[in-house]
Amino acid sequence: MSDPRTWSESVYAVVRMIPSGRVATYGQVAALLGRPRGGREVGWALSGCDDPRVPCHRVVDRDGRLAPRFRAQRKRLRNELVPFTGPRVALERATWRPTPKALFAIDRDSLST
Repeated sequence: MSDPRTWSESVYAVVRMIPSGRVATYGQVAALLGRPRGGREVGWALSGCDDPRVPCHRVVDRDGRLAPRFRAQRKRLRNELVPFTGPRVALERATWRPTPKALFAIDRDSLST
C-alpha cells in the first residue's frame, strides 16, 4: 500500500487526469474518490490550489456554471474549445467520461481519513 495522500492531493491527482477540452463536475470528482456527497470539499481543495500543473479550470458545478471568483476560467475553457450554451458549459457535450484504465488509476485506498 502506498503512503496516504491528503484529500487535496487526491483531488489534484484526479483533476490532472481530465483531458483538455473536457470538464468534470465537483461532485463527479468527489464520487470518483469515494465521497459521492463531497463536491463542496472538492471546491475547497481546488480553491487553495496554486499548482499550475493542476487544471482547476476544468472543474465546474453540476449545472455547468463556472466558479464565481475564477475570472480566467471561461477564457481557459474556450481556449480548449469546450462548448458553452449561454453562460454555462454544455455538459452533455463536454463532460469527461473516464476510461476503465483511468478509473483503475485512481487510488482510493491511499486516502488519509
